[in-house]
Amino acid sequence: MKVYNVILSGGVGSRLWPLSRKQHPKQFLKLFSGKSLFELTAERNENVVDELMVVGNTDHIEWSTQLLKDIALPQTFIVETAARNTAAAIAFAALAVDTDDVLIITPSDHLIQNQDAYEKALKEAIDLAKQDFVVTFGVVPSKPETGYGYIEYEGKDVLSFREKPNTETAQEFLERGTFLWNSGMFCFKAGVLLDELKLYQPEVYEQCVATWEKSENKHLNAEASFQIPSISIDYAVMERSKRIKVVPAHFRWNDLGSFESLYDYLRTNGHAVDDNGNMIIGTDIFTAFVGMKNCILVHTVDAIMILQKEKSQDVKKIYNQLEKYKSTLR
Repeated sequence: MKVYNVILSGGVGSRLWPLSRKQHPKQFLKLFSGKSLFELTAERNENVVDELMVVGNTDHIEWSTQLLKDIALPQTFIVETAARNTAAAIAFAALAVDTDDVLIITPSDHLIQNQDAYEKALKEAIDLAKQDFVVTFGVVPSKPETGYGYIEYEGKDVLSFREKPNTETAQEFLERGTFLWNSGMFCFKAGVLLDELKLYQPEVYEQCVATWEKSENKHLNAEASFQIPSISIDYAVMERSKRIKVVPAHFRWNDLGSFESLYDYLRTNGHAVDDNGNMIIGTDIFTAFVGMKNCILVHTVDAIMILQKEKSQDVKKIYNQLEKYKSTLR
């Protein structure tokens, strides 16, 4: 039995546009003391796993191989030729290994601090996975966050999954103390995951198997891939499985999914803000904010964006418009 860290690396990071682009998404931006979130993900799992596996699209695999060149662990790369969401990506990882191997699924764009608490949570999850449970990681919330989904729990039992709440509901979740942030990290045996996928989403399972059989050198067959229904692992398995357990995690966690979370991280680490809480990212050009508070100016070579920090979830709308019109800025 081996333990694999499966790093999912197919996302664009549209809520961090214009820093994050289709050809250079947020997980590869070296914003964190000269390192990328992708590198930090691989490094923090190095002490716990036997091998690394990256599932990413054609554009991202070259980035991945470059950034992992200093990691000593054996590495496997599965190349997606069509994005079919996380259920398919994880199914391919499970098909690539032995059924008793344990997979730790981690997105490539999370920022996690407190390594000791992180490794303790991983080892706890691996022990549960060896008992044929499907394990999700729930992070103990530190504020009423509206950008994350929540897990209602008791001990290690999951009572329910909740969508991203409004501010009032998030505050209620925090006060009740029986809710965790849904981190999007999972742990299970490969065979157990495939059995659950076959049970709850047989079409996804069958099309993934058919695609895998037609693929060569872990480079997925494009034509077959398009036949796979696009569905997240949360909807496909996690919210339906009777084998689900949760590990309440006490490490500091942030999915860096918005400029508000990036602002908080940068400010904590000494990035300059003015007296009204305004921040500049991406340029040393003198910039003055007049009559504005808690705003962020983002500068790249071909785009400038100014946003109210609290509206950072709306940045995705700009990206979606650029995507709709096939803009070169996306």
